[in-house]
Amino acid sequence: MAETTAIEWCDSTFNPWTGCTKISPACDHCYAEGWAKRSGTVQWGNHPRRRTTHAYWRNPVKWQEHAVAFFAEHGRRRRVFCASLADVFDNQVDPKWRRDLFALIRACPDLDWLLLTKRPQNIIRLSLLAGGLPWNVALGTTVEDQPRAGLNLPHLLAAKSALSPLYAFVSTEPLLGRLDLWPWLDPHQLYRSRLDWVIAGGESGSGARPMHVEWVRGLRDQCQQANTPFLFKQWGCWVTFYDRDIDDPDWRRAPFTDGQMGSGATRYLNLAGGTGFHGERVTAVRNVGKKAAGRLLDGVEHNGFARTAA
Repeated sequence: MAETTAIEWCDSTFNPWTGCTKISPACDHCYAEGWAKRSGTVQWGNHPRRRTTHAYWRNPVKWQEHAVAFFAEHGRRRRVFCASLADVFDNQVDPKWRRDLFALIRACPDLDWLLLTKRPQNIIRLSLLAGGLPWNVALGTTVEDQPRAGLNLPHLLAAKSALSPLYAFVSTEPLLGRLDLWPWLDPHQLYRSRLDWVIAGGESGSGARPMHVEWVRGLRDQCQQANTPFLFKQWGCWVTFYDRDIDDPDWRRAPFTDGQMGSGATRYLNLAGGTGFHGERVTAVRNVGKKAAGRLLDGVEHNGFARTAA
């Protein structure tokens, strides 16, 4: 909730309110819920959301006042992730709060607002009820596995067609399985909206689930083929155990594992995300923690961003 953030795909975060309800497998180890428990600020789940303070709502106005200087330094507009501790299109939120948020966004025309939601089916209806989507908004949704892609992306791209945001993006963090995004990336789809940006990332924190290297490579390769910007945010806690990933069908070279998930643990993943068994092709991954895991994919840092007008 600050002017600067460690999130690789934005410059600042702004939370008009806090609180949310878990609705998909991506929510199982929600970092925002952990923040809520530590801070005692809001009760997570089916409970009232908490609006942030009037003074805090002044922050984007200050960023707007310094927008010219920011552009001179960075050669682009400030990217604001809204909301990292809530969901703008949560239908449990007071509609007036969303109208106030959209008014604030319009009052800060030199900021690019990135609205990432797990509820893309609500975007069109709630945007219209709030007076229409501001022009300086980019719309995104979370897609952690193939079922969520089939559910969420048609709604996101329908909103792109109906509301004309800056662009439409997808965050696959935490990535929990193989993803085929080609139906929504294919540049030969002349009469359908397509994704403009793909963000990928693994899970970090307590209970983090491992991510197979081939899942990330698959997204990278699809984006390259479609000429779509690709940003790899992080591995999370888990990385391939060997210097390079080695399929080990009979586990003859597999290191010892006790089946645990915590720091130092080793797991075996098959491409479907299972832990594998003898006779399957499995790859060993080890929990080394977020900092040590880093964000290099095959030795390369991927920092693609959606293309926007100056």
